[in-house]
Amino acid sequence: MQLVVYILVYPLLWLISRLPFKVIYFISDGIYVLLYRVIGYRKKVVRNNLKLVFPEKSEKERLVIEKKFFRHMCDIFLEMMKTMGMSKKEIQERFTVTNIELLNGLEKKGLNTMLMLPHYASWEWVLSLNLQIISKGYGIYQKVENKYFDKLVRDIRGKYNTELISTRESRKILKEAKESKELMMVGIISDQSPMVSKAKYWTDFMGIVVPAHVGGEEICKAINFIPVYLKVRKKKRGYYEGTFKILSENPTEVPDYEITDAFLRETEKSIREAPEYYFWTHKRWKHKDKAPKSLKK
Repeated sequence: MQLVVYILVYPLLWLISRLPFKVIYFISDGIYVLLYRVIGYRKKVVRNNLKLVFPEKSEKERLVIEKKFFRHMCDIFLEMMKTMGMSKKEIQERFTVTNIELLNGLEKKGLNTMLMLPHYASWEWVLSLNLQIISKGYGIYQKVENKYFDKLVRDIRGKYNTELISTRESRKILKEAKESKELMMVGIISDQSPMVSKAKYWTDFMGIVVPAHVGGEEICKAINFIPVYLKVRKKKRGYYEGTFKILSENPTEVPDYEITDAFLRETEKSIREAPEYYFWTHKRWKHKDKAPKSLKK
């Protein structure tokens, strides 16, 4: 069945990846009308999230953010499909970096980096960074259930010199690479909501106490990676700009969870600057009522 689904869907993905961007965004506008106006896809989740984290905003203000978000969400998913057909030159033109010299400087010192980013603006085109560094690029991800699509995702990322490793195998592989003196840059999306049963740390995020994903910090401390936040700004439709900020220069020496908190504070800044580019369909605050009593607000 997995192969049948892949055979049916792959031609559509291939076709979209070959379309000009003008056509891509024309399709995106149509999908927006279908998802938002007709189906109402996760509209209740988005509305509840916005009301939860922006209680100071009026209903009208939150509605503006909501509509802008759904338009962006349609764009981002089609852009992900388009990645398969983009040349290296094209993706570099559409995802630029303001201070690549920060990463290059860490490389010259022989330091490995952990690139921490949230589900904000564009995270797919961050792949283009690997074309501007000498480090081996790794991406920590959750395996796709369909093995054929999982291979497709690996192949697409591999085109931009990124090797995907699952969360389960990441520490073992990165430790072995570290021991072999391989210079690495590892990317990880760190704003997920962990399972309550596995939550090690609860903290404030956008004014609400929630469990925090600490995997990125733990790897930094265990293998001595320099944690770097990537702030992504959407310049205009189809064009993004990234800026790096070091979260800690001595990850093995800072108190536990300080790196995680630093990452979340930077994420909050990005969200407050342009909230429409955060992924509001995620149930990021679903465990807010399960926080330890001592931490509840």
